[in-house]
Amino acid sequence: MSRLSILLLAPDCNPEGITIPLEGYCQAEALAQRHDVTLVARPASEDALRRAQAPFRAIELIRMPWLEHLHAWALRRIFKFNYRSQVLTAFTVPLSMAFEWRVWRHMRRRISAGEFDVVLRLLPLNTVCPSPLAFFLRKGPIPFVLGPLNGGLPWPQGFSQAKNQKQWISPLRALYRLLPFARSTYRYAAAIIAGSSHTYSELGAHQNKLFYVPTNGLSRSILSADLRGRGHNDKLQLIFVGSLVPYKACDLALRAAAPLLRSDLARFTVLGDGPERGRLEQLTRSLGIDKVVSFLGSVSHAEVLKLLGLTDVFVFPSVREFGGAVVVEALAAGAVPVVADFGGPGDNVHPDVGFKVPLRTEDDVVSQIEGILTRLAHDRDTLECLRRRGMSYARESFSWDAKAQLITRILDWAVGRGPKPDLPPPKPVTTGSGSPVKSRAVDHNPVSG
Repeated sequence: MSRLSILLLAPDCNPEGITIPLEGYCQAEALAQRHDVTLVARPASEDALRRAQAPFRAIELIRMPWLEHLHAWALRRIFKFNYRSQVLTAFTVPLSMAFEWRVWRHMRRRISAGEFDVVLRLLPLNTVCPSPLAFFLRKGPIPFVLGPLNGGLPWPQGFSQAKNQKQWISPLRALYRLLPFARSTYRYAAAIIAGSSHTYSELGAHQNKLFYVPTNGLSRSILSADLRGRGHNDKLQLIFVGSLVPYKACDLALRAAAPLLRSDLARFTVLGDGPERGRLEQLTRSLGIDKVVSFLGSVSHAEVLKLLGLTDVFVFPSVREFGGAVVVEALAAGAVPVVADFGGPGDNVHPDVGFKVPLRTEDDVVSQIEGILTRLAHDRDTLECLRRRGMSYARESFSWDAKAQLITRILDWAVGRGPKPDLPPPKPVTTGSGSPVKSRAVDHNPVSG
């Protein structure tokens, strides 16, 4: 297929950022390797974007000085850079809508003149942010494509970790449908890309133009590196990586590992910091495992990858993780993941490469993970088999280029240059019409016994 001319919206993408801004940039860069991409962003990222020297056809900056200052002030003073805040998400919706309005005013003549083949809104990735551009382009001249989208994962019932983290604004999420352009966003989008099985199900009413592409990806530096180090072979090396906040459920990981740790069959490393650290350190003392659990605090990303490469098992029972980029990095580094079967980790881990446990009760999660860890401690052949398959799977399925290929197939279909791709979610879902959707899930467990 020939190269497409893409007008790509990613207002907050940043090659020097973290989480969503960095992921947005990486996907935009991967698309620019294949197509003629005009990136539209906000001025806050300009210097970083110029330094990165990615092969964008052009970088267009949309300036909204007073809104930019208000957003920066609120992010710093009110939200304390807490990007997990759902209130922050709600606060940024008007900024995003104003951004797209200015994009339309700035670019519509060029759009009408045929400079672009398609508009792709890559960011924001949440489903509650309406798009004025979808409405403005409802009669053409070019299609509007949205995604990958993610978010909106419900809080599981019966878990203290979720109860302690749930925010007051969560029950109000459905009110986004009352916002201007909320309905027209999905009605007039030529294609919608969901980044999770949950989001696919939530948008199932648009199944005729709905596709699945995972949100997370791996950088070229990770793909080209030999991350697997030489760790200790006598004891099972366990690790948890993440902010020490309630919903990450590090306490469940420690409780599940405690029997192995007390038997001197394993060691546990905790990477990350947060308000739960003191309580977790007290938990290790009450469980009698404080001598074999190391809390290393926040470390650099390079150090995280190095330690994952020295680890046998990545224990990550987060009860509400809509993405879970660290799970993909653990797979690439050869740390076999044990995760909750919910959200992003439940999508990205299958029985050929790791383990996922359903969220029924806290005690049940602890019991299941305990059994998995005990088995792996005594069956290193299975551990090694899962490790090898996981490393191959991560490299084949989660490179940004692999994702760019999938998005290209969707864009080619949207502009009428190719067949409709078959990209269902990895888990079975039911659409808004009540119809089940086939999945790409692996239905067997090669290591069950």
